[in-house]
Amino acid sequence: MKIRHIIKVARPTHWIKNLFVFLPVFFGGGLLNTSEAVSAALTFLSFSLAASAIYCLNDIIDVNADRAHPVKCKRPIASGAITIPQAYGMMALSMLVSIVLMLLLPAGQTKTIFVIVAYFLINVAYCLRLKDYAIIDVCIIASGFVLRILAGGYATGVQLSKWIVLMTFLLTLFLAFAKRRDDVLRMNTTGQAPRANTSRYNLTFINQAITITAGVMLVCYVMYTVSPEIIAQFATDKLYLTSILVILAILRYLQISFVDEKSGDPVKVALSDRATQLILLAWLLSFLVIIYL
Repeated sequence: MKIRHIIKVARPTHWIKNLFVFLPVFFGGGLLNTSEAVSAALTFLSFSLAASAIYCLNDIIDVNADRAHPVKCKRPIASGAITIPQAYGMMALSMLVSIVLMLLLPAGQTKTIFVIVAYFLINVAYCLRLKDYAIIDVCIIASGFVLRILAGGYATGVQLSKWIVLMTFLLTLFLAFAKRRDDVLRMNTTGQAPRANTSRYNLTFINQAITITAGVMLVCYVMYTVSPEIIAQFATDKLYLTSILVILAILRYLQISFVDEKSGDPVKVALSDRATQLILLAWLLSFLVIIYL
């Protein structure tokens, strides 16, 4: 079992999703506080290892289907580079280290461990069965990101705004539907469903679901920027201006989904699309100036 095979199964490029654990401390203004920053970093590593454990389980369950796939057959477990017993060992070790890291937190250990274990168990159920049910599958994906910010909040002692929770759920639901749209396009082209539940989606439904979630998310964001408690927290009423960047980000992703038809992997989009990166960077910088300067 080689290191490169272990890394491939762990999928560290997907750890970018776990940056959501930093949102509470970022918006709470504690990013420059050493204790809170360290707690957030530990939570990030813990969640990343828990996610890698799920990736191991997913590849174990899908091993037969992956072996029949022209590309996925090269995955370490499908190709035999990592045996199934070894994969189970990796999964158990990843989850164990994940929990041990949480024990190092100065505060919020119990609640944070509970959230991470809940994330693990929900995703085990997702891998075993729930991913086969349309709508339920994308809701579980979105709830996983809500659990990430909850863990970040508990670990750093930051109380989450209801708007952050709602926007996180809606954003990731929007991205999940966009990803399912790519599956529907592939099914319409090849005649074969990439997932067991793809046949329960079609372009009409997916397009409407994407439009609804994008619209509601934008409304929630505007309400967040003009809410009295947020204006008081940041001591400015100019946060609404950042809505322009959020609109641009949504429109760009809609363009990628509907025009370019390349929304299959949000991580790849975030890592490769220059326009998306520039918009996100501008949004982050605007908040950095507002919160920390």
